Amino acid sequence: MKTRTKEEINEKISKGEAKVLTAEELKDMIKNSEKPSFDDVDVVTTGTCGIMSGTAAILHIPIAEGGSFKKASKIYLNGVEGHVGPCPNEWLGSVDLIIHGTEHSKLNPEYGGGFLFKDLVMGNEIEVEVESIDGEKFSNTVTIDDIPNAEMIGTRNAFKNYSSFTNPDDEDGITSIFAQPAMKGNLKEFTFSGCGELNPLENDPNQEVIKRGTKVLLNGAEGLVLGNGTRSNAENPNLMLAADIKLMNKKYLGGFKTSSGPEVFDSVAVPIPILNENILKNTFILDKDVSLPVKHIKGRHMAVGEIDYHQVWDESNEERPIFNQNTCLDCEDCDVEKYCPTNAFKNKEINELECFGCGVCQNVCIGESFKIKTGKINLDINSKDTEIPIVCRQSDRKRAKSLANELKEKILNQEFKL
Repeated sequence: MKTRTKEEINEKISKGEAKVLTAEELKDMIKNSEKPSFDDVDVVTTGTCGIMSGTAAILHIPIAEGGSFKKASKIYLNGVEGHVGPCPNEWLGSVDLIIHGTEHSKLNPEYGGGFLFKDLVMGNEIEVEVESIDGEKFSNTVTIDDIPNAEMIGTRNAFKNYSSFTNPDDEDGITSIFAQPAMKGNLKEFTFSGCGELNPLENDPNQEVIKRGTKVLLNGAEGLVLGNGTRSNAENPNLMLAADIKLMNKKYLGGFKTSSGPEVFDSVAVPIPILNENILKNTFILDKDVSLPVKHIKGRHMAVGEIDYHQVWDESNEERPIFNQNTCLDCEDCDVEKYCPTNAFKNKEINELECFGCGVCQNVCIGESFKIKTGKINLDINSKDTEIPIVCRQSDRKRAKSLANELKEKILNQEFKL
C-alpha cells in the first residue's frame, strides 16, 4: 500500500507541488468515472454547515471601573443570559462568562445566542447588563474590539451524519427545534440536517486523521479539534472544536429561528491529508452511501424509517430561492418575514449573505412567490411508498462548499499548515 507522511505533504505544499481537491471536486470526479489515484491527490478539504446546538462562547468583558462591584451574579448581552464564571474577577469591574448559542433573549424571543455571536463578529454594539452579588446593577455598551478574550467552543459539532424528521400522527402544530414553523401531521412535511458526502467525518469514518489536535476552520477562523464531542460514539462521532471569535467570518455563523425558539448554526471545514490508499478510498463515499435515519418529530427515540442523503441532496435540487415580486400579495403580515430562520427576507428582498437556502420561504408564502427545488423523499411506511416534501433544510451545502474551498486556497497559499 502506498503511503506518505504529513511532513512530505507540507513540503510539497511549500514547493507549490501539492494536489489539493475539495470534497465537491473529488465527488464530481467519481460521478464522472474519473476516480483519482493515490498520486493524484495529497489533501481533500471537507466541509459542513448546519445547526450545531452545542456552540458556546467564552468571553471576558469589561463592565465598570475596578472596585465598582465585588463580583457579578448575573449578566445579559442583548438580553441573552450568560453564565458568570468560572473566574470571579473580584473587584476588577469585569466579568468572565460562558454564553450558550441556544440561549434565548429575555427582550426578544426571536433573538438568541446564535444571533448574538453573529452581531459580535460583525462588530455591532452589544448592550451588557450586570447585576452584582450585592444587587447593584451596571451596564455598558461594547463591541468585539472591547472584549479582550472571545473564544468559541463547540461541544458537539459536525456530526458524522444526523437525523431527519416527519410527523406521522394526525396532530398538526408540533413545535420542535427541528421544525420551522410548527410541523403539520399526516406525513405532510419533512425536515433534515447534514451535508452527506461533504461531511468531514463521513470522509474519515475511522478518524485516522481527524483527531485531537487536528487543525480546522471554524466559521472561517483557524481552530482545533479538542477531541470528540458529547454524545459521540463509534458509529456516529462528532467533534469538540475551538477557535477565536475575533477571527471568524460573519458569512459562516448565525442564529436560526425554529418553532421552539432560536438556535445557532456554524460552518466547519477539515483537511484530510491522504496518508495512504485506504484514507483515499474512504473519501470516495457518495450521498447514496450515507444513511439518513427518519425520526418522529415528537422524539428521536421513535424511528419512522431510513433513507439516504441522495434523496435530500439530489443534483436537481437548488441551493437558493428566487423571489417573484410580481406575484407577491403584499400581505400586511408577511409569513416569510415572520418565519425566515435567518431573517434573510425583509422589505421584499432576499439578503443573499443571510439566506440559508432552507426552503421555509417557499413553504409558508401563501402567494407562492418563492421558488426553490428542495425535493421530496420516498419513504416506505407499512410497505407503502410515501412521498413527503422537504420543507426545511437545517444544513446549508452552499456555505459548506464555500468554506471547504477557502480551506483549499489557504493550504495552497501556505496560509494553513497541516
